[in-house]
Amino acid sequence: MIPEDYVADLPVRLALYRRLAEIDNDRDIEAFAAELVDRFGPLPREVEHLIEVVEIKLMCRQANVEKIETGPKGAVISFRDNTFANPDRLIAYIREQGQAARVRPDMKVVFFDDWEKPEERLRGTAAILRNLVTLAQPAKAA
Repeated sequence: MIPEDYVADLPVRLALYRRLAEIDNDRDIEAFAAELVDRFGPLPREVEHLIEVVEIKLMCRQANVEKIETGPKGAVISFRDNTFANPDRLIAYIREQGQAARVRPDMKVVFFDDWEKPEERLRGTAAILRNLVTLAQPAKAA
């Protein structure tokens, strides 16, 4: 969250949260972060994490991820309506991961990793989602 000592005025903080909720592309996220730095100074850790969470939510929408649960041992991903834009590419990607990923009988994809710290979970989750966003995009013609 945005700490009070970073943005003291409650209405301004609330307006920033509203703007964050409306962001729908990477450019807007970068512009928002740059504006915060210009207006309020260097981003505190909490705000950096908040921006990372917004980036993760954006990637979830792009990859049709309905829910992602992360913990110290990895992540479990559910796709909206159990569909993925390019299922063949997703299956190939899961196979490439070997023992580090599998599909459960309930169609959720599990990625195994060692993420003891919250920062590791954020980075690991973002990395998985970047791959899923790439896999969801149409294959480029040769």
